[in-house]
Amino acid sequence: MSSIAGIQGCATVFSACKAVCNRRLDIPMTPDTLKRYAGPVPRYTSYPTAPHFSEDVGAAVYRSWLSALAENERVSLYLHIPYCDQLCWYCGCNTKATQKYEPVARYVDVLLREIELVAEVVGKKKLVADHIHFGGGSPSILVPDDILRIGEALKRLVEFAPDMEFAVEVDPRSISDDKIAAFAKAGINRVSVGVQDFTPKVQVAINRMQSFETTRDVIEGFRRHGVKSVNVDLVYGLPHQTRETVARTIEQVVELDPDRVALFGYAHLPQRLTHQRLIPSKALPDMTERFAQANRAANKLVQAGYVRVGLDHFARPGDRLAYGEVRRNFQGYTTDDAGILIALGASAIGRLPQGYVQNAVAVADYQRQIEAGEFATRRGHALSAEDNVRSLVIERLMCSFHFPERELKERFGDASAAVVEEARMLLNSETDGLVEADPEGDGFRITEKGRLFVRSIASVFDSYLSAGAAQHSAGV
Repeated sequence: MSSIAGIQGCATVFSACKAVCNRRLDIPMTPDTLKRYAGPVPRYTSYPTAPHFSEDVGAAVYRSWLSALAENERVSLYLHIPYCDQLCWYCGCNTKATQKYEPVARYVDVLLREIELVAEVVGKKKLVADHIHFGGGSPSILVPDDILRIGEALKRLVEFAPDMEFAVEVDPRSISDDKIAAFAKAGINRVSVGVQDFTPKVQVAINRMQSFETTRDVIEGFRRHGVKSVNVDLVYGLPHQTRETVARTIEQVVELDPDRVALFGYAHLPQRLTHQRLIPSKALPDMTERFAQANRAANKLVQAGYVRVGLDHFARPGDRLAYGEVRRNFQGYTTDDAGILIALGASAIGRLPQGYVQNAVAVADYQRQIEAGEFATRRGHALSAEDNVRSLVIERLMCSFHFPERELKERFGDASAAVVEEARMLLNSETDGLVEADPEGDGFRITEKGRLFVRSIASVFDSYLSAGAAQHSAGV
């Protein structure tokens, strides 16, 4: 088994961390500290990150990696639906708005063909799915018949594990009861509901008008159809947001009683995402206010009984994310510990033991390639031994706020020496109390003060970060 496939969850020291993670974070933070450590850095949902993928990995390489999968391999699946009814101006996803269903219908046909291509390469080998995730865009744009067609195709490709998590992202403004029923019939057992913010002035500024009542009705609809696990997505750092408006939104979200809450910082990248130019930059909170918003929201969620998970996720104590092994992938923090992610759809990124693969980003390019009977893989990255060492370090830091020196030496031997030395140099440098030596002599830990800067701390171990001019979001 390769290093990346064999990476265990981040629960090794996570239990000890939770006691720290669930205390209030009333930590004074000076503008100078924020400026020093909250610069633009990756979100680290992979290592290396997607901007450093290359065209050296294409369709032929992906086909060979797929064909090497073993019998009874545990896998996860991600399906990307790059359409929505209306484009939200804050959005950084690969999507486009459409008022017609014809392009969506054609896309579904191509997506089903891609699923068939994977099945043809895998052959008669049985693959067991632990997690499946529908993302977008907005999968709720699909009509019920297409939801069911995709669900049946997936059941032919993989065997559903008894405790499999099958999640879908939905826009409450564009989903009806018959769609909810279709998702439930297809096997969905967790729904991720986009909210972002309930403040009308903020919603106008991001072109997303969505009432509390609409959101509540959709969540109740899923629960009536047997989908009990609910996640709510929120965003801070949006135009016209203040810590007071964020706090009010949190209070309303708590009324909905979701099992999980994801709290993301808005990434304003108008140079790359042209629709974000419609957002008035003067209305955006500064770095100090962003920090205060994140801090206020986290404290209110903890007060409401949620467990802090990693950088920006929260879960009810009975949810697996709160007590199980935690990983980080393209969907954020997860309990998915499968080492293989099969990605389907335009722009989708997959991970196999040998490395990462990404489909063509443009829908037209993706469709053209799949309709020609070939995979749409346009780029990727073959993992090196050093990549595997640094990948483990960054994931551990992002999940458990711990640099695992002992584990690195046991797993990688001499190959870990350079990274261990970098960690010691960081620990011995002036870091304003963001990190401290592990009391048991096992590397270092990120302090309460440092947890919001974990992405910046992880970036110290990113050997690719200075190799390109990729745009990233603020570190807080």
